[in-house]
Amino acid sequence: MPVESQQHELAAGTHEYEQLRDGDWFSTDSLTVTADHIDRFADLTGDRFEIHMSDDRARHHGFDGRVAHGLLVLSLVDGLKNQAAARFNAIASLGWDWSFKRPVLIGDTIRATLTIAGKRPTRHAARGIVKLACDVTNQNGDSVQSGTNQLMVYRGVRAILS
Repeated sequence: MPVESQQHELAAGTHEYEQLRDGDWFSTDSLTVTADHIDRFADLTGDRFEIHMSDDRARHHGFDGRVAHGLLVLSLVDGLKNQAAARFNAIASLGWDWSFKRPVLIGDTIRATLTIAGKRPTRHAARGIVKLACDVTNQNGDSVQSGTNQLMVYRGVRAILS
């Protein structure tokens, strides 16, 4: 959870550009990663690298068991973000700058904390860009993935009319 006194937790609901301040934050619900998640992601993407598909092969490489694809976890985080009680009146994701810090294994429970890390208007009066800093933790509070997401969001009616 952010520690600066200027930061506050975003309330439930859909938020537009003008409502957001640097340091505003919210946490997503949690999700437990299953073998089915990994298997379905492998089927969809064709990524069947052995640490994802076999406990024995994952252990051979020094892991405690099958490892979730890093991109699977990122995708799950994006879904958690979009289902959170606090959401953005978003148009499109413009990109991610992301790090895989620790393995996520079958049975791990993840959640994300997203913090407004900057924003800027665009040439289009009805749109703005919000930079979200994201930290993904497991059930032990260990950071497993982190990074930023550039998100295009709608601006309020006052911005459109001015």
